[in-house]
Amino acid sequence: MPALKNIICALDLSEHSQLVAEQASMLAKLSGAKVHAIYVAPTMTQYTGFHVAPSTIDGFVGEIVSGAEASMSDFTAKHFQGVDVESEVVVGYATEEIIAAAEKYHADLIIMGTHGRKGIDRILFGSVAEKVVTQSKVPVLTVRPKPQA
Repeated sequence: MPALKNIICALDLSEHSQLVAEQASMLAKLSGAKVHAIYVAPTMTQYTGFHVAPSTIDGFVGEIVSGAEASMSDFTAKHFQGVDVESEVVVGYATEEIIAAAEKYHADLIIMGTHGRKGIDRILFGSVAEKVVTQSKVPVLTVRPKPQA
């Protein structure tokens, strides 16, 4: 049975991220693996053609990254107690960045949430989790949100 040494925990910092972190934390504690928690801030390069100054876009993305870094620091301190964890905020397309992180850190497993979108929402927003599952070279554990009462 392969050992877990490095786990990628992809987070979107929504309420659902707590459940994803619980799974990653539990597996890390059981295996002694290191968790690489990653948040992917969206790239805004697609808006440069709309007469928006690149400096404005860069400033906006910079603010997102700064806020996300602070949020990730707080989140990992709260939800990964007793775990060897490193958090990172990157800018790009979520699927590509999650897969790149798995390669960079020689991950044995990727853990991420899925929103379970259906119908038009799925068509409009796609599924990052589905793309990661189909493109990843390592196993992917997806965590669905708890059903709303």
